[in-house]
Amino acid sequence: MKKILVPTDFSEQANNALEVAAEIAKKYGSEIYLLHMLELPVGLVDAGLIEGTHNDIPEALYFMKLAHNRFEEVKDKAFLKDIPVYETVLFKETFEGIKEVAQKNDCDLIVMGSHGSSGIKEVFIGSNTEKVVRNSDIPVLVIKEKKPILETQDFIFACDFVPHVKNSFIEATKFADAIGAKMHLVYINTANKFKTSEYLEKKMKEFLEGVEFTNYTLNVYNAESIEKGILKFAAQKKADLIGISTHGRKGLAHFLNGSVSEDLVNHSKKPVITFKIS
Repeated sequence: MKKILVPTDFSEQANNALEVAAEIAKKYGSEIYLLHMLELPVGLVDAGLIEGTHNDIPEALYFMKLAHNRFEEVKDKAFLKDIPVYETVLFKETFEGIKEVAQKNDCDLIVMGSHGSSGIKEVFIGSNTEKVVRNSDIPVLVIKEKKPILETQDFIFACDFVPHVKNSFIEATKFADAIGAKMHLVYINTANKFKTSEYLEKKMKEFLEGVEFTNYTLNVYNAESIEKGILKFAAQKKADLIGISTHGRKGLAHFLNGSVSEDLVNHSKKPVITFKIS
């Protein structure tokens, strides 16, 4: 985790995410890339900047200057002391900007703030947080409230123990190891996809073959839905963090299959970290 991307709209929730990113950065000597998006007409802005006709885009320049002033205020915060922080302002849609900056700077982790439970009140208003969670190639940590992530003792990781999610699970074990947390692997058993104990024991054993990480427990939790099962199990374990793999489904496939990871991001009060299935 040498390079951490933190998108910000300068809200309280974004600041909570930045504090978590700073905590990680201090432990691992990471750099932080702060990103703010200004969703102004891209064609107008690009044309003005390229041709040097700044008088044609005074509004764009005003908001860019305002954003940089806000960055200076943020960078003066005590918790960022001695951490390399780089700022970027882009005139793009939020999701596209996050993807571009993450790839350009070879970031290892995205830390985002979220307002919480309504599903329409995430930071950056609308579905941007969900888009990032669904499509990011690197882990995304979504923060609701200020809480030291490195004090996490119990990390819930929901898994269906099928072979194609193993790589994302390995990434999750690396994160658990990095923050010193015990991982509680859990299969959520629902009525429409019920599996017997014997079947799951065999499946779990096969899935974990060759895995070097040992700081985990294996669990099966019965619930009416996967999302509710994860949340209830996390509450039962008094866990500090929830993790899950995400398929990155798009279009009709996403509509038909839904997305447990996006639902968790919307409804969980605990931090949620997602890992892309590769």
